[in-house]
Amino acid sequence: MKRLTQHKKAIISFVLVCLLVINYPIILTALDSNFFGIIFSIVLFIIGGRKTNLKMSYPLLAMVIILEYISYQLHTKSVHFLALAILVCFVYYSFTGKFSFIAFICVILFSSLFNTFFNYLTVEIKQTLCYGVYLTLKNFIPITKIEGVNFYINNAKITIDTACMGLSMFKTGLLFGAFLLTLEERKQQKHFNIKQIFLFCILIIVLNIISNYFRIITLILFDCTKENTLHYTIGLLCFVFYQIFPILYLIRFFKPQKEDLINTNPSPFSIISIITGFAIVLVTSFEIKKEQQHNLLKNLDPSYDIQQGIWVNSEVFKIATPEKLVYIKTPAHNPLICWTGTGYKIIESKIIIRNNEKISFVKMEKNGVQYFSYWWYECDNKKYTSLVEVLLIKLFHNKSARLINETSKIKLT
Repeated sequence: MKRLTQHKKAIISFVLVCLLVINYPIILTALDSNFFGIIFSIVLFIIGGRKTNLKMSYPLLAMVIILEYISYQLHTKSVHFLALAILVCFVYYSFTGKFSFIAFICVILFSSLFNTFFNYLTVEIKQTLCYGVYLTLKNFIPITKIEGVNFYINNAKITIDTACMGLSMFKTGLLFGAFLLTLEERKQQKHFNIKQIFLFCILIIVLNIISNYFRIITLILFDCTKENTLHYTIGLLCFVFYQIFPILYLIRFFKPQKEDLINTNPSPFSIISIITGFAIVLVTSFEIKKEQQHNLLKNLDPSYDIQQGIWVNSEVFKIATPEKLVYIKTPAHNPLICWTGTGYKIIESKIIIRNNEKISFVKMEKNGVQYFSYWWYECDNKKYTSLVEVLLIKLFHNKSARLINETSKIKLT
């Protein structure tokens, strides 16, 4: 027992590595999409960590428990990956007593959960930005009308692509800001308080919106919405002038105020807390690997002729008829992401009323042909347009849910 106590850090580190190995497919997927951001966040957490009087063990453990409960119930791998990342932060803090709120925000920012959240808002954000640009330019250039992300100027249609959302620039801007804050902390041998960090993050987000706003204006004025060298150059210049330069200027007004703790001894950690965190992650790791029974066709409306349908995969059932194309999927599949991923441009997205029920409506275009797509979530024979609402029902009541997407070249009644 004495030898175990002497080598408890080594044992805990070994168990942590084993947990990461068990989850290597999920980690590999996350690294594939955000390799640089994840690695940078880890490095930032190590070099930017400071001694703190705040007891972070319990909040971190509570976050792991909550996230793993969600992962266990919904089999959500993105949430499970975030729980793994927070577990690593938890162990590091337990060993050293050091924590970095700046790096911790980066860990969340570069998790696949954040990517999923942002992708669900992509179309709405893009349409809002385009409408703001329309209000600005309509008095200066002859814009006939705006339809979603399509600008009609002198009988010509200009479409703003999804890349103008600037997700990569958004992350890069926050990462650059996190680096500057950490650098300032090391120079001053002091650290920022939470209010300062969040205020600086809000300023960076505002600058990102301004950058994308002027990016769209410039692309329209230069008639350069197609992806080419000029298109990317404009995007990069807007990022530098409207994000990087203002961040370098604003950092001068943010000075760390809290003195670093001079006590160099690592704070004692509770072995029970770590074992609890490990056990919860281990159980969830095995549960999330199990094959789910989605029951997508159970109690389906008889008007859908499933005899004409085929399984695309275990999460997608497809029914193709001359009148329309119907997809029945798990709630994790967002039609907006699926359509844009296969080359369709979203023109308009909104909530409509059909048969006295709210459903989502999308007008989109591909190869000069317009399509009309209608979709909703079904749970317990009720229709919903909010994924969050459906997931909460599934989370707390363990009820199955599905997404139904109908698409046609003509408007459906």
